[in-house]
Amino acid sequence: MLAWLHTNETLLWWLGALSALTFAGSLLAVPWLAVRIPADYFLHRHPVFNAHDAAHPLLKGLVVALKNIAGVAFLLLGIAMLVLPGQGILTILIGLILLDFPGKFALERRIIEIKSIHRGIDWMRKKAHRPPLILPKESKKQ
Repeated sequence: MLAWLHTNETLLWWLGALSALTFAGSLLAVPWLAVRIPADYFLHRHPVFNAHDAAHPLLKGLVVALKNIAGVAFLLLGIAMLVLPGQGILTILIGLILLDFPGKFALERRIIEIKSIHRGIDWMRKKAHRPPLILPKESKKQ
């Protein structure tokens, strides 16, 4: 094991630097994204209108492809950070948010219904002078 560490020292430095960069980026990205969610986002059965929905089909396809590539990259980095220094679970969640897959909106609703997560996001929104997120009536049973 020690011999492998010495032979792959450069790789380990790059992984450490990438982990630190992703950690710093996630500390900035999570609050920035949380305050930009419309307050009634989770009241709709389907996600609300996205700005790129009205774009030219080629531009829309490019945006979706780039967003999914970034999502896969964050997902893989998050998995790596489960054993390397950094915010592995947070980075995995950012990756999932960026990815487009069936059932994503339902997964987002289930995650936001967790009381501690909802409370934390509302705290960030309050600091940014934004209204709290409104959840559907059936999710307020906790």
